[in-house]
Amino acid sequence: MLRRLSLRSRLILGVISLALVGLVVADVATYSSLQSFLIGRTDSSLDDAHHQVDAALGHGPVEAGVPGYYLQIRRADGAVVVSRFDGRFGGDDDDPPPTLPQTLHLHESHDEHEPAAYFTASGGDHSYRVRAWRQSGSPYIFFLAAPLKDVEATLHRLFWIEVLVTALVLAGIAALGLWVVRVGLRPLAAIGDTASKIAAGDLSRRVERTDERTEIGRLGLALNAMLGQIETGFRAKEASERKLRRFVADASHELRTPLAAVRAYAELFTRGAAERPDDLRRSMAGIERESERMSLLVEDLLLLARLDEGRPLAREPVRLDEVVGEAVDAAHAVDPERPLDVTADEIVVAGDRDRLRQIVDNLLSNARAHTPPASPVHVTVARENGRAVLVVRDEGPGLDPEHVAHVFRRFYRSDESRSRASGGVGLGLAIVEAVADAHGGTASVESAPGRGAAFRVELPLA
Repeated sequence: MLRRLSLRSRLILGVISLALVGLVVADVATYSSLQSFLIGRTDSSLDDAHHQVDAALGHGPVEAGVPGYYLQIRRADGAVVVSRFDGRFGGDDDDPPPTLPQTLHLHESHDEHEPAAYFTASGGDHSYRVRAWRQSGSPYIFFLAAPLKDVEATLHRLFWIEVLVTALVLAGIAALGLWVVRVGLRPLAAIGDTASKIAAGDLSRRVERTDERTEIGRLGLALNAMLGQIETGFRAKEASERKLRRFVADASHELRTPLAAVRAYAELFTRGAAERPDDLRRSMAGIERESERMSLLVEDLLLLARLDEGRPLAREPVRLDEVVGEAVDAAHAVDPERPLDVTADEIVVAGDRDRLRQIVDNLLSNARAHTPPASPVHVTVARENGRAVLVVRDEGPGLDPEHVAHVFRRFYRSDESRSRASGGVGLGLAIVEAVADAHGGTASVESAPGRGAAFRVELPLA
């Protein structure tokens, strides 16, 4: 039942219930205390009145009586000797007397006040407080009763006053509690509104009026921090999905061209190239060439996929200057006319020799593909700030500022037509950055139109 109620209703119900319990306990305690006091005062009046009965006994039991009280005197065998009202009693002289017990066990005592018994008896519509006693040496048992009409009227009036006051106090507590809870839960309502807007797609929404001194304020701060992380993760996921879609689209596009070429050469073979040696040789060479191109593309894609998954590379001491020297020698063999110089310090890094060689090969291949044939290339290997730094700088046309931020993006080409002519697919620099990152390093570029480009790779020393 309570689970179906709102938090506000449960708080108000809890406050009212707690207040009701407290008020009822206070009312009962007040009522009981006053009742005990009034009964005690009546008992005291009976104690005073019984002296008058004792004094009247000098004239005989028949003459004993106390104005305003009911008196009954019995013998030890239960026979009633006196049963009378004296004066106005309980409002009318003819009010019925109290119903007294037939037997009462009292012990004799030399103390005229003891022993005595006090109890409440009823008579018609009224109640009476009765004092019963027996004096030493007397054959009689005395019953003196006082009406409780005034006591009952007072207690009845107190009861209704307590009911009225309790109702008014509960109404006031409910009204005040509702206002306090409404004000206190207002930040929660704002949090709910913010959550609804976030669920609708507005990830930039945040909880306002956060105060770390309050519980709800700290909740708002925690939610804001969580929402920031969620937004960052969601944006990263969107960027990753866009990057993946673009990657798949580019890979499909790059594979389409060699696949189309292979199909064309295969159709040429089926159309009779097998019977013409020149056409057969041309078809087989074309199929081999395009297959190698697809193999290189697939190998590059697999390498990037393994690096993206965080698969560890080999870790062994590698002379970076020797790796650079081997790559430069290979570049000389491929393009002997290009001026290429090396300045390398003896530096040892921890890593995968083949992948480090791939970094240098890709940077040199990028320089050959995007600079004129006679444009010099300068390679430098040095130590800077406790790290190994490899710089491949060319004196080509350079890059526009809008291209500098994207050169390490996969399948990106600053010159679409020339890249395709040279057979590049736009993965070389992406592999450079990924391999450098896998070694705990970084890759960057500095370039300006007409001032060449300098590709910089930093790696931790062994």
